[in-house]
Amino acid sequence: MKIGELARRSGLSAHTIRYYERIGLLPYADRDRSSQRDYDASILVWIEFLGKLKTTGMPIREMLRYAALREQGSGTESERRTQLERHREQVRARVAELNACLLVLDTKIAGYGDAEKRIDDYDAELFQRRQHSSRTRQARPR
Repeated sequence: MKIGELARRSGLSAHTIRYYERIGLLPYADRDRSSQRDYDASILVWIEFLGKLKTTGMPIREMLRYAALREQGSGTESERRTQLERHREQVRARVAELNACLLVLDTKIAGYGDAEKRIDDYDAELFQRRQHSSRTRQARPR
C-alpha cells in the first residue's frame, strides 16, 4: 500500500510516517518501480502498537529501544518483556494518580451540587416565611 493509504488507514500523517521511518520506529518500506514507498498491510498492527505506547506516555527513545530489539528478532524477547513490564508499572502508577485526581474532582463537583441544594432549600424556606408573614399581616385587624 502507498503512503497515502497507510496514512488514511493508520490515522498518522504521511509526514509522521516518513519521520517514524527516518528515526527507526518503522522499518524502511520496500519501493515500487517508481521508487514510491510500498507498505505491507502488516505494518498497521505495529503502528497501532506504537500508538498505544505513545498514548500511555512511553517516550520516543524507549519506543526506539523497543523497536531496535524487535528488529533484532529472537533472543531479545526477555529484554522486550522487561521493558514492557517496567512501562506497565509506570502506566499503573499514572492511572492510580489519575484516579486520585478524579476522586478530588468528583468530590468538588458534589460539593457544588450540595451548595446548589442548600441555596435552593434556603430560597424555598425564605419564600415560605414571606408567604406566612404576608398572610399573618393581612389577618390582623387594624
